[in-house]
Amino acid sequence: MSDATSAAHGRWHRFTDWYALALSWLLVVSVAILIIPVSLQIFSRYTALIPSYIWTEEMARFLFIWMIMIGAMVGVREGTHFEVDIWPQLGTRGAAVLRIASGLAVLVLALVFLWYGIEFTRFAWNRFSELAELPLWLIHLAWPLTGATWLVFQGERTLDDLRIIGSGWSA
Repeated sequence: MSDATSAAHGRWHRFTDWYALALSWLLVVSVAILIIPVSLQIFSRYTALIPSYIWTEEMARFLFIWMIMIGAMVGVREGTHFEVDIWPQLGTRGAAVLRIASGLAVLVLALVFLWYGIEFTRFAWNRFSELAELPLWLIHLAWPLTGATWLVFQGERTLDDLRIIGSGWSA
């Protein structure tokens, strides 16, 4: 690998490391915020101290959707989201080939999420949720963003595996 290619590769990895860290913190924040509407729902059902809030159910559902999608993004980055261990221990190159083959399925799914997620978001562009009156595109945006993020993270993993195969590196 040339010095320029190596430097670009390093900058790209720093960017994706930062992005994955930001997503991990966003996941923590979304779980923390999710506790509020769910707690309000529980307290309003069993006590007379808090009035029954209808918007909390919708808010919890929207936060749950984003939490799932962000978790899926982080899972693809870490290589744990779409992983099934059924193969015997393979060498470094064999494992890289297997990861590329399974990674292609993730890339196809990422393209589906991106392509149809854009259409899904366009459909919701001028619509609002019934109870909280939130713009629905904010919720629907999770699908194309997840697809784009999977493309970035899985693309990075695939390129790294191609470098392993091409270099003859073994560990």
